[in-house]
Amino acid sequence: MAGVKVVLAMIIISLIGLGGKWVGAQVVHHVVGGDRGWDPSSDVASWSSGRVFKVGDKIWFTYSAAQESIVEVKSKEEYEACDVGSPIRMYTDGIDSISLVEQGLRYFVSSKSESCKNGLKLHVEVIPRQSPVQMIPEVASSEASAIALADGPTTPSASSHLGASFGLLFAWVLALLCGCLAH
Repeated sequence: MAGVKVVLAMIIISLIGLGGKWVGAQVVHHVVGGDRGWDPSSDVASWSSGRVFKVGDKIWFTYSAAQESIVEVKSKEEYEACDVGSPIRMYTDGIDSISLVEQGLRYFVSSKSESCKNGLKLHVEVIPRQSPVQMIPEVASSEASAIALADGPTTPSASSHLGASFGLLFAWVLALLCGCLAH
């Protein structure tokens, strides 16, 4: 029985050492426009190019509420024409989090017609999440940001080696202690 407890403890410690992440299970928090946020000077189209938005992810809009607001519109036609006459919802707080709860297309535009026509708009295609395991939040800001979430490195970083090594060392010490106490 003590052996089972040791094995379970080692598994738990190892998972902690790996950061508690399950591959493919991460919820991504996308900060629209990256470091510049939702701003006429940011290139939202380039920012969104190549990004994958999945059910369960969140998109964050950060902007000056005194100068800007965001409108979610119903259709591609309203999006392309910057038509905010029949919005689904208006966002006016300056920092807004939107959960992507179902797959499909969503359209967001600047409430200012000129900004919208100059490209301050975002369409998001939300795809199904592949993995049914528990989701763990991450943050994605921009490619240059230290907190950006990409596909991940092809080789582990030194910090992940250190975390895994520490977890394994801790598990080994725990196993020794449990082994000594069991006798």
